[in-house]
Amino acid sequence: MLSSPSSLPPVSSPSLADRIEALLPQTQCTKCGYPACRPYAEAVADGSAGYNRCPPGGQQGVARLAQLLHQPVIPLNPANGAERPRPLAVIDEAACIGCTLCIQACPVDAIAGAAKQMHTVINDLCTGCDLCVAPCPVDCITMVETSGPATGWDAWTQQQADGARARHDFHLFRLAREKRENDERLAAKAAEKLKAVAAESAATPEQQAEQQRKKAIIQAAIERARLKKEQQAEQAAKDSQ
Repeated sequence: MLSSPSSLPPVSSPSLADRIEALLPQTQCTKCGYPACRPYAEAVADGSAGYNRCPPGGQQGVARLAQLLHQPVIPLNPANGAERPRPLAVIDEAACIGCTLCIQACPVDAIAGAAKQMHTVINDLCTGCDLCVAPCPVDCITMVETSGPATGWDAWTQQQADGARARHDFHLFRLAREKRENDERLAAKAAEKLKAVAAESAATPEQQAEQQRKKAIIQAAIERARLKKEQQAEQAAKDSQ
């Protein structure tokens, strides 16, 4: 039986931050001064950041945001960088030592490799954010221009932006999942340790005191893990609203 229109759940319209984010190139480069495109979109929406701080979007990006916000088109803020052709990260594979620092820095998981093995950039996924360059201890990463004279949105498509946004969202999800799983492993180890300490026989007062000290340390660690898990659950519930 089909639901009547009145019984269907209401569909919320996109917020201003949502609409601003949809106009950003999603390179996640942090040049705007924020850790990713979404926080920047929220800052523009609440008026705490200017709409001219995104070099990858270039002057056309400023114009797009100005039209949405019903504001004048203003120059790109040079303090955040200059508009330029789209760059691509290239790793000198002969010099790469497999430290994984570039993999950790990439906001869209565009670098493949493993510890102590050669890394490589997946060209179609790279957003040209530059974030992998600074952490490299052997300076084996170079940013190479790939779009000819085209800059800003002329060098980047909406389809590429949408793909980069999806990969960044999954990147954040993956990091949160790995942290949660690691916290759960540590909590399980602490619980096992507590059981082992409780099973120990303490003959002397000194040994009994040491046993109680160990118990207190482990119980405090378990309590911290429990509180952190509750806080993460509360934050996840807020983010889903």
